[in-house]
Amino acid sequence: MTTDSSEASPPRKPSVFVSYSRTDLESARPVIALLEGAGYEVWWDGRLEGGENYLATTENALETNDCVVVLWSQTSVGSHWVRDEAQRGRERGCLVPLSLDGTMAPLGFRQFQLLDISGWNGAPGDPLAGRILAAVRQRAGQGGAEAAAPAAFMVPPPPSPAAAPGLAVSRRTLMIGGAGLVGGVALIGVWQSGLLGSRGSDAISMVVLPFANLTGDVSKAWFSNGLSNELRSVLIRNPRLRVAAPTSSGAIEGDDEFAIGRKLGVDHILRGSVQRDETQLRVSAELVEIEGGTVRWAKTYDRQLEDVFALQTEIAETVALSLVAETVGEGEARSSLDAQQAVGGTQNVAAYEAFLRGQALFELSAGTESDRAALAQFDAAIADDPDYAAAHAMRSTMLAAIANTASDAAEARSLFGQAITAAERAITLEDRLAQGHLALGFALNNGQLKRAAAMPHYRAAEKLAPGDADTLRQVATFYSYGAEHDVAVQMIKRVIELDPLNARAFRSAGFIALFARDYAGAITRMERALELNPSLASAQFVIAIARLMQGDAAGARAAAKAERVPQFALTMTAIAAHRLGDTAQADADYARLRAEFGDAALYQQAQVLAQRGSTAEALARLEEAYAKGDSGMLLAPNDVLLDPLRSEPKLGELLSRLAS
Repeated sequence: MTTDSSEASPPRKPSVFVSYSRTDLESARPVIALLEGAGYEVWWDGRLEGGENYLATTENALETNDCVVVLWSQTSVGSHWVRDEAQRGRERGCLVPLSLDGTMAPLGFRQFQLLDISGWNGAPGDPLAGRILAAVRQRAGQGGAEAAAPAAFMVPPPPSPAAAPGLAVSRRTLMIGGAGLVGGVALIGVWQSGLLGSRGSDAISMVVLPFANLTGDVSKAWFSNGLSNELRSVLIRNPRLRVAAPTSSGAIEGDDEFAIGRKLGVDHILRGSVQRDETQLRVSAELVEIEGGTVRWAKTYDRQLEDVFALQTEIAETVALSLVAETVGEGEARSSLDAQQAVGGTQNVAAYEAFLRGQALFELSAGTESDRAALAQFDAAIADDPDYAAAHAMRSTMLAAIANTASDAAEARSLFGQAITAAERAITLEDRLAQGHLALGFALNNGQLKRAAAMPHYRAAEKLAPGDADTLRQVATFYSYGAEHDVAVQMIKRVIELDPLNARAFRSAGFIALFARDYAGAITRMERALELNPSLASAQFVIAIARLMQGDAAGARAAAKAERVPQFALTMTAIAAHRLGDTAQADADYARLRAEFGDAALYQQAQVLAQRGSTAEALARLEEAYAKGDSGMLLAPNDVLLDPLRSEPKLGELLSRLAS
């Protein structure tokens, strides 16, 4: 039977479910009005009639509406109702997330592009209104939206808990860290579809953020942080990437990931989370473009703990391909992976974990106590894997750091000797390990005053890790001690561009500025270093010297008293007190320096004597310091505290021997 068209039912309106926190009602109303004005049937809880069964009505609307619009805010991210509704929208593949106040979506929902509408004035003609409607049309299945949606956003429902081997967790937990279960094929589709920026861009920049520790034990943060650091150490070897890294400093506390990325001046962030028990590991990771918040790739991995090494390689290669291929093509992108292969590592989980604990202690840079604790961890790593080159290199680094602050000259010599042996072992195991060359160069230079022998190793490190800010920082510091000072100035600028939140970078920049007689710059750099890490050693020492050179002896003494390294503090309090006319205090501090540190502070004694005008005695101390291998002698070519001695032929002779 034929039905007259005039009697046919009108076409059903597309429908939208709006999820929000009741406290955000006034902010939600313009969104609801916009959707209704565009012809959508909008369900929101304000439409509930008195006496209706709230749960049943809501569930029915959530299941039958064409699209679920979630309004995230500081309030709604903490609402279990909103999260559950967003979860159902995600599972149905029809979720449109909007941010009312700039708040990011919570973990588990960051694989979708979030539209920030905090700047919307509510007007239907505003461009943001158009973007809201475009997103809803796409997710509601209008206008071929499914065909137009990029592969990265075609996120399937998460697998059931039974599908994930090992860890018994809920479906919700499977998405912890904001990583969707998108496979490698979808990832290749991402860079082929042109989603990663315009071709020909010279700067492919990113930052590897510390991965979230989801073990439930805050003392296990060393593992998640260490995993992200190891990923960074691989990615920085790729010549097509510029990789920055934030430190665990107060500079990033309270900032969201996008704010951190903007501070670092990069275009992309790699973020993630780690869960683990004694035998199994779950890592979620996602690569996000900062401008617009587009998730380019995301995945969750379930592995046995011993598979962590292959997992690191897989993530690093996938991230590099997704960024580099868009710029230079797949073939060249894959070629660049050859350069980013990890070197000097281990396949022993116990050794790896000890190494990560050691790295966490090393990053504290809080003085001898933390250095010795780090050394113990690197020793443990070597005990578990004697061929772990990176652990030998870091063992050398810690031995040299402890030697540098030793109060006994004989102990310092012994420690430096051990550091040289450890570094040579690292290089024998893996000659391509930049940290091994850095460690050997440092031990030769600081421990034996063999600058010429150290130079090839610093140059090798620079060549092996040209994109690693920390390597360049150490090389720049070495150059600043000698005639390559101009090179050091330019290199440290590059270091700070690469890693603007690194306290060590600013400390090195402070020393380099001091050697250049840029006293204001030295103070500024060191103050920034202390903002990033208030416990940083040597920073107040440089500030004290710079203030003294500016004629502020009182300021110099105040800074010296705040210095964490005792011999440096005593050196500058003795000099400042003498400049202030407090002879008794100056003599007392100088006597303490000699009594407490003896031959281990010969160079510092020479600094005090030079500033007092005791030229002959100062030169004698320098001669003795050189004979005993005092690492302070490295400063002599550019040390402003020795300027009163510059016209003395004996100092010239010493410097010539030092350079040979």
